[in-house]
Amino acid sequence: MARDRRIDAYIAERTAAFAQPILHAIRKAMHKADDAIEESIKWGAPAFLWNGRTLALMASFKKHAVLNFIRDKELDFAGLGLEDKSDEAMGRLGRIESAAELPPERTIIAIARAAIALEQAGPRKKAAKKGPIKVPALPKAFEDALAANPRAKAVFSGFPPGARREYVEWIAEAKQDATRDRRIATAIEWLVEGKKRNWKYEKC
Repeated sequence: MARDRRIDAYIAERTAAFAQPILHAIRKAMHKADDAIEESIKWGAPAFLWNGRTLALMASFKKHAVLNFIRDKELDFAGLGLEDKSDEAMGRLGRIESAAELPPERTIIAIARAAIALEQAGPRKKAAKKGPIKVPALPKAFEDALAANPRAKAVFSGFPPGARREYVEWIAEAKQDATRDRRIATAIEWLVEGKKRNWKYEKC
């Protein structure tokens, strides 16, 4: 399997020392998952493609790295024994600050193969339009946090219904109070900066 030299350059020249073993390990596991996986650069980050479709991206930041499967919301993370850490960083695996924090190679391979199975089943179906988007009732803790931060509340109120709903559903889906509170704190931080819930993907 030919490797994309641009990814070699990305790891060698644009990645901090702590992240290089993380990206090398991810790259190795992805190629072990399926011989048909190809490499490219998408949106400025190393990408893994299967049958011409982007399967996953990996990237390095100042203090953490990420591995983001494009259709990760459709993957059974619980069945793979993984915690959803999408409130920490891009992708459900969250912030990866060292190679020791990576899931085992066999788990990355399992995630990749599950993502490939989704692609084999066909492209994600677009939901049919069902009229105006309704925003669910705000969780009380989120409502209180907005009331305590006028800037965040003004930004949230100014967003279209779809953008507000994304925040509300993300917070309401938290199964534990600690997760809910962490998501609320992140939401307030992003709203103060004028960001939508999925701002990380807006340039994709």
